[in-house]
Amino acid sequence: MSDSSSLPPVRLHPEAELARDALSTPLLSRAARLARWAGPDTRVDAGGELVEEQLPPAAELLGLSGDDAAAHTAAAWRAALDAGLVEIVDERTGTVTAGADLALLSGGSPQDVLAVWLAALETTLADASVPDLDDLVDAMDAGGEIDFSSLDWDPEAEAEFLDGVLGNLYLLTVGDDGPGGAPLPLPALAASVIVPGDMDEPTNDVLEQVSDAMMRLDDQFRLLEPVGLVEYQPVDEALMGDADGAEEPAGLDETDVTRYGMVRLTPLGLYGLRARLLEAGFDAPAVGDLADKGADALLDGTSTFPQAAARAETALWLDRRESLAAARELLAAARGADQGAPLRRLRCQQALSLVGAEAEPALREVLGDPELGGLARVWLTEAGFSDVPAPSQDLIFWLTVDTLAAQLSAEGNSDELQALVEGLAAQHAGFFAAAWRVEHPATADVLEAMGRLHPDKKVAKEARKAAFKARSQHGG
Repeated sequence: MSDSSSLPPVRLHPEAELARDALSTPLLSRAARLARWAGPDTRVDAGGELVEEQLPPAAELLGLSGDDAAAHTAAAWRAALDAGLVEIVDERTGTVTAGADLALLSGGSPQDVLAVWLAALETTLADASVPDLDDLVDAMDAGGEIDFSSLDWDPEAEAEFLDGVLGNLYLLTVGDDGPGGAPLPLPALAASVIVPGDMDEPTNDVLEQVSDAMMRLDDQFRLLEPVGLVEYQPVDEALMGDADGAEEPAGLDETDVTRYGMVRLTPLGLYGLRARLLEAGFDAPAVGDLADKGADALLDGTSTFPQAAARAETALWLDRRESLAAARELLAAARGADQGAPLRRLRCQQALSLVGAEAEPALREVLGDPELGGLARVWLTEAGFSDVPAPSQDLIFWLTVDTLAAQLSAEGNSDELQALVEGLAAQHAGFFAAAWRVEHPATADVLEAMGRLHPDKKVAKEARKAAFKARSQHGG
């Protein structure tokens, strides 16, 4: 994706709810407890880490025990330091004090709390890109220094890999074709960043890369779960043993995909990844962004949205307006002869389907409008109103071209559009003979598309001939 890419809109939970989620995450709650515990006797080393002798009492404070207690405690301390919950008072003596942002967790706004959480998230993502501790120990030389060249570790490449995985997870979560809130198998997510899109059957080398990526992601998602970014079911330990040559326990189902790890973004995770995407320069819209804007912004903005997201955005926009005034504003914004106008009219028609009978006067007012009259007749008829004037033949053809132009703009050469094209050609024997005369800016483009899409060569040739006539008529 380039920085100018427009991503599907995400449906975010209210900020107050997300702030409560952030405060209850294991990492941030631990970081806050350590910040309140820290005082004059707390000591840190030159890198700001808690000195070794203070890790046990800090872990005890957090109720942590076992092999991972020190690691979880150190991670919480780093988050507290980077998020401004603690500050180093004197680097020479290594003394610390509570940070200015600690008070925000109890007395700040939801946005304040989420800003602190985002800082903790950045710390965790940086930690997740660092090699495993065992690898670091193995890479130490005789003097206790780490030989990074022996790790085969490129910090920038590792961060880019994780960013790419999280970007794909975001797309798969918010896209209409994705799993939505359902967990995603780790092998599928790893494959999404490893397997080339044009590769039908992955090679053994590519499959090995996917397997290696899964193991890296298993470690990384274990670190990212405590900050609340994801819900993660780790890779089954029995699979690790099998990979190392150990015998797998009996009774395990090899076809059970959940054994290979399952991950889903939390609502807080969606918020966090969107914030990072916006920071990186991506257009990452959220449903509700257009609720306070005019109808022109709504129709243009939702033109690239998947249908469900466009409907949700429009419903929020309508909730803030009186129905008749909203209908008039939508109709006014739908006018135009520019390239985007047909899709604006389609979005307008979809928006008006959500408006009640009180919008009738607005639709009656545009019955004589050459660009909106057909749309108005459709709405009034579908709403069950009587005394709707019949459309002229010219208006029917104009509306047909406008609708096809909108579908072409919204979906490209989709199966649905092909079915629509085939139906039109089958129902109207003289369609192409009349269609090329339609005074619509998109007539030639629509006829050319029909020529591309129709599977019958004879019909496709008729469409192309009609397109040529249309271009000649309009001087194109």
